Amino acid sequence: MKLDERLAAVLPPRTLFAVGGRIRDEVRAAVEGREVIVKDYDYVVTGVSGDDLRERLGRIGRVDLVGASFAVLKVMTGDGAADVALPRRERSTGVAHRDFDVEGAPGIPLAEDLRRRDFRMNAMARAIPSGELVDPYGGEADVRARRIDIIEDRAFEEDPLRMLRAAQFAARLSYALTPRTLEAMRSAAPLAASVSGERVAEELAKLLTRARLPSIGFEIMRETGVLAVVFPELAEGIGVEQNEWHAYDVWHHALATLDAAPQEDLVLRLAALLHDVGKPRTKAGSHFYRHEHVGAEMAHALLARLRFSNEVIQTTVELVARHMYAGDPSLSDAALRRTIRRIGVANLERQFALRRADVAGSGLPKRGDGNERFEARVWEEVARKPAFSIADLAVDGGDVIAAMVASGSAPAGFRGDRRVGDALAVLFEQVTEHPERNERQTLLDLLDRHLRGSRVP
Repeated sequence: MKLDERLAAVLPPRTLFAVGGRIRDEVRAAVEGREVIVKDYDYVVTGVSGDDLRERLGRIGRVDLVGASFAVLKVMTGDGAADVALPRRERSTGVAHRDFDVEGAPGIPLAEDLRRRDFRMNAMARAIPSGELVDPYGGEADVRARRIDIIEDRAFEEDPLRMLRAAQFAARLSYALTPRTLEAMRSAAPLAASVSGERVAEELAKLLTRARLPSIGFEIMRETGVLAVVFPELAEGIGVEQNEWHAYDVWHHALATLDAAPQEDLVLRLAALLHDVGKPRTKAGSHFYRHEHVGAEMAHALLARLRFSNEVIQTTVELVARHMYAGDPSLSDAALRRTIRRIGVANLERQFALRRADVAGSGLPKRGDGNERFEARVWEEVARKPAFSIADLAVDGGDVIAAMVASGSAPAGFRGDRRVGDALAVLFEQVTEHPERNERQTLLDLLDRHLRGSRVP
């Protein structure tokens, strides 16, 4: 790899080692007979002082200090960016992921640096340029056995975030956690409460978008007690039975729906995971009245707690709130347009994908093709390009204000009030019922009737 070659060219022999997930993935690729795709370039350089390292790296690109206390340098070259560090040792001083005393020094043995890693499969290095694998803790054997094992018994106590990483890796790689690792997670599960919302969100996003079956990770969290600490809202669904439309309880239905949702879409997978989160709190016999609205509120609180972006929160909540839409292919044209309005044209594909995942997650044979016929009608209506929002009207607020002044309904210089919005809503309803009325003069005539108090036909 060109970046390896560039770095090796300016460093003394036998001092450069590639580390991190790249080495794990290289070993996986060799074992599984597939191509490796390197995304992150992380290196450790031994036996070279910090000042000397910085000067040498400066010969091939721009160098920035990104971890002053951790002795990490980021070098930007024509062949990409790399994080280059001195060997480090660390000592835990608390339960938060930053509660460590970290020392970086050229004389620290590489094996001690690798011991800082979370799992044995991540504690390997490769000498550059020789390619020799450095594996002091048996990481290659774990990859070959498709297992995840901690290096230290106190791994999760020292950094509780590692429990989420264990679940994420298990789902993403389809590896099994060793009994030792599972037991350590059970013991440390209460400490997961100390992990910041942002870090939880980061691991959750990886689990949802990098694992084909993220349910594997969530089941590990459930079995070890981590779920009830980090995602208590989801844990409420465990054992909550449903009606004849579902083969699973709320919890397992959520997981089956999640697995059925498209992997590449974080928002859609969040919506799939949370679409029925309100059911346990709304259960009345075999019914769950307004669970989608309660669930939307719960989803908003959960995602806000994890500090997801406003855009992700808003779109996910909208999908949860509207997932019970009536997908009736026999709806009238006007009712169909109202449904499209409520969902929003921009959210239609995701909303339909969520319904398809929801059906697949029921655990029962598919019943009929009503959803498909409904979707086909929706897309036909969208293609006709009627007005699906007030912004699509052939008139706007300025036209309403001008008409109000001209009719004497408002004084000169009037800048608008709620009556403007009310008038636009009346016109929008007209266009929803009669799309052909979305023509400027027709709407101005209807507006005139509305302002004069006459019934708009």
